[in-house]
Amino acid sequence: MSIIDKLSAVENTYNDIVQKLNDANIKDNRVIQDLMKKKSEIEDVVFEYQKLKEVLKQIDDNKELIDGDDKDLKEMALSEMDSLEEQKEKIINDLRLLLLPKDKNDGKNIIVEIRVGTGGDESALFVGDLFRMYTRFIERSNLKMEIIDISPTELGGYKEVIFSVSGKDAYRTLKFESGTHRVQRIPATESGGRIHTSASTVAVMPEAEESDVIIKEEDIRVDIFRSSGPGGQSVNTTDSAVRITHLPTGIVVQCQDEKSQHKNKAKALKVLRSRIYEKEEAERKAKEAKERREQIGSGDRSERIRTYNFPQNRVTDHRVNITLHKLDRFMDGDITEITDALFRQEQEELLASYSD
Repeated sequence: MSIIDKLSAVENTYNDIVQKLNDANIKDNRVIQDLMKKKSEIEDVVFEYQKLKEVLKQIDDNKELIDGDDKDLKEMALSEMDSLEEQKEKIINDLRLLLLPKDKNDGKNIIVEIRVGTGGDESALFVGDLFRMYTRFIERSNLKMEIIDISPTELGGYKEVIFSVSGKDAYRTLKFESGTHRVQRIPATESGGRIHTSASTVAVMPEAEESDVIIKEEDIRVDIFRSSGPGGQSVNTTDSAVRITHLPTGIVVQCQDEKSQHKNKAKALKVLRSRIYEKEEAERKAKEAKERREQIGSGDRSERIRTYNFPQNRVTDHRVNITLHKLDRFMDGDITEITDALFRQEQEELLASYSD
């Protein structure tokens, strides 16, 4: 099927949806909402296709003038052809991108986990730095964050921070952050001024709906214990912390952020569901695209994706080979230059494998 055939089919679908929405007999709000969603998903393609058809018509009209006898009209048509051909190529390229298969998880809310890696206390401090970086970025992106679980250390860092992010295209916005983040800097405790290298890991998972992953009661073990702070310090006088073990997979999740045992259990189940979903997605994607490099779902978080060099005020993303000498602004949440580049790279890789 040619790209024009595909575009024509999308336009027909769009017209059918518009016709159904104009049908006064439809009373079911769920049906209307579903139609509106489908219309929204393809209307950009339809509008670009309509622009393409107009340009193609102008090209055909100009070709007739070029073949005609009117010398002035022929010269005018010839002078416009290069511009029209450029417009045609640009619209076709834009349409190819719009027609690329969408990641079904892009519109989902997410669970983000930041954990210590190599480097001990310095790694834990960097977990805190990354957490603040994402917090500011999320605020700028008009997304909403909710802390699920947080494990502080005595020196002001964190062993682990887990939080959810909700809002438009949350997963698409942050999905490329999964991986190992390496930091190079002089620790405050370093008297000799030597640069130390440490690392922290980030996992970004689509938030699974209850319908995505069914968790049976007999498949989980729930342990209740007392919340504790850094160094074992008790922060709660009641047994409200919850640890859930998923017996079939061995995945363990705990949550102690809330004072309510029921709220902690609900949050822990949300994380567990997302981890199981991510595991299943990884297995599915591995079967479908063994040769294709993937940012999420590869199951390999050991890859170093980015280096943060504080003495040189430099951040380098190793996947797109971009280096920025504005680490201070980057750590303040100004990360879009790299996240946008990663998204463009994903589109280009998909486009390269796309064929009519």
